[in-house]
Amino acid sequence: MSGDAPAMLNWRVIVPFVLTGAIWGSTWFIITGQIDGVPAAWSVFYRFALATPALFLVAWAMKRRLVLTAPEHRLAVLVGLFQFSGNFLFVYHAELYVTSGVVAMMFGLLMVPNALLARFVIGEKVQSGFLRGSAVAIVGVSFLLVHEWLANPDAGVIGGNVALGIVLAMLGILAASVANVIQANPTGRGVPMVSLLAWAMLYGTLFDLGFAWLTAGPPPVPASASYWAGIVYLALIGSVITFPLHYNLVREIGAGRTAYNSILTISVAMLISTLFEDYQWTWLTASGMALAVLGMVLALRARRVKSVQVQQSAQMRPHTSDSSPST
Repeated sequence: MSGDAPAMLNWRVIVPFVLTGAIWGSTWFIITGQIDGVPAAWSVFYRFALATPALFLVAWAMKRRLVLTAPEHRLAVLVGLFQFSGNFLFVYHAELYVTSGVVAMMFGLLMVPNALLARFVIGEKVQSGFLRGSAVAIVGVSFLLVHEWLANPDAGVIGGNVALGIVLAMLGILAASVANVIQANPTGRGVPMVSLLAWAMLYGTLFDLGFAWLTAGPPPVPASASYWAGIVYLALIGSVITFPLHYNLVREIGAGRTAYNSILTISVAMLISTLFEDYQWTWLTASGMALAVLGMVLALRARRVKSVQVQQSAQMRPHTSDSSPST
């Protein structure tokens, strides 16, 4: 596709953009029903034990190759450990202590470690505008976390619940960021995305099984129909459908523009927390939400401007033989 407006207004971009934002925004709350009386580690395993064969089936139906080379398998192992184990194990445990919408808001800052890791891994320069916007967003999220701290009766205790939840969420953000950066390397780009995700999910699920058994004992079998309905929703809708859509968006319009999806996600998550978790809005939380969203927009806009400048500069140079049209 040529030009930014046609790319962003194409139905192939708009539909998955809205779907992933709305679905992922709802999953944060659904997770709370998965950790109520059931060890979080086992809920993570159940989710991906169901999602993994479904994702392999999707890859087969799409006629994507499922035989990977040794380097591709190694990449799938790493993506699985960081994305489908570390990220989700930390998130599920974080929501034991912090409101689901606030954890989602924290994940809106995923762009910060993404940018920093890209700087160290591939030498991508971090723009000053991005840093300023990120600082505003961090201040906004900090306001929300202060509210969580003050509203929690155990917050004043050293190592209190809110502090633990914040640390766990930050570790989840770091794990997700590592997965984002490493899957974008040349090896990852050479694999059909759905195939890479299927294998990565399989490896992550195997690790989740071992971790759950070691830390929480034998697997429980919840009797609640709502629990299993949540597992189905998270596995099939929240994972099998959305992960391929998300990563294809990254390839279609770039990681920078895809990152705007996080603003829709956190808006949906905070709305659901307000409706179903009795989240209390005060001047502190309202200003925090406003600053967080404003900062994210400013930061993402700074990266977007830089990306456009780079593309325009590249278009002024003679085309090389390896250039190819977008699909």
